[in-house]
Amino acid sequence: MQKTDLRIHIYGERILRKRSLPVKKIDDSIIELRKRMAEIMYSKQGIGLAAPQVGINKQLIIIDIGNGLVTLINPIIRKRQGRSTMEEGCLSFPGVSVKVTRPNKIFIKAVNEIGKEIEFWAEDLFARVIQHEIDHLKGRLIVDYANLLKRLEIKNKFRKLLKQRFAENVRLS
Repeated sequence: MQKTDLRIHIYGERILRKRSLPVKKIDDSIIELRKRMAEIMYSKQGIGLAAPQVGINKQLIIIDIGNGLVTLINPIIRKRQGRSTMEEGCLSFPGVSVKVTRPNKIFIKAVNEIGKEIEFWAEDLFARVIQHEIDHLKGRLIVDYANLLKRLEIKNKFRKLLKQRFAENVRLS
């Protein structure tokens, strides 16, 4: 995997709508993917990133809300409690935020980067980011939570961005 292989995919690119496949084995390629994802997330000042956002159809997410990097492989939400609404942004939607209502406390089961099964309660911002990233693994995006008018506005903005990106790639070829 070369440094240029991974980039943030933006709304409108098909990979973001695909359901991710479970990680069957944690090998060097998964460890390298996790490392590269972290580099990208930190360089973009993000607090969470899912593998589909960098074009990889695997159930791998990373999160750092200021307490260190957390890796969740094949994550599953087992329990949900409470509700809260908050504006959410996304690296795949630069410059866009959407109000999203989610449970504010969740019980998670996953595997970490060394292959150990983990289970824990997450709440508040940590729970929200986990849910946001798990949505990516299911092909669900923040735009899906927006009202119709906001969806159309976002769709138009990203249609222009994708055309620009395509034109730039053609010039670079």
